Amino acid sequence: MSSPEPRETVEATVRRVPRYGVLMAIGVVLGIIAAGILTMVGSYEPSTTLDVVYPPGQVFGFTLLWTVPIGLALGGVVAMVLERIARRHDCVVRVDHETIIPED
Repeated sequence: MSSPEPRETVEATVRRVPRYGVLMAIGVVLGIIAAGILTMVGSYEPSTTLDVVYPPGQVFGFTLLWTVPIGLALGGVVAMVLERIARRHDCVVRVDHETIIPED
């Protein structure tokens, strides 16, 4: 059995990649803030057809159903755009790769 060379020089690509989870979480937080703002500026007058008034908590919940997924998607799109921009700045470096073989 031949033993692998313990040290070799290889080329590696170094690039910065945005953290998708963080950007998507920021999008969710912005969606929650947008839902809060939309809830505060909404009117709470009785509906003309059903003659019912929706409470602010219910309006906030229904608004969250729209704004959170939109914020999540926008955060993902921003991450993909940032990754595409960062791909232009890739650099290739030479690194030493060492293999450690334990002795029996």
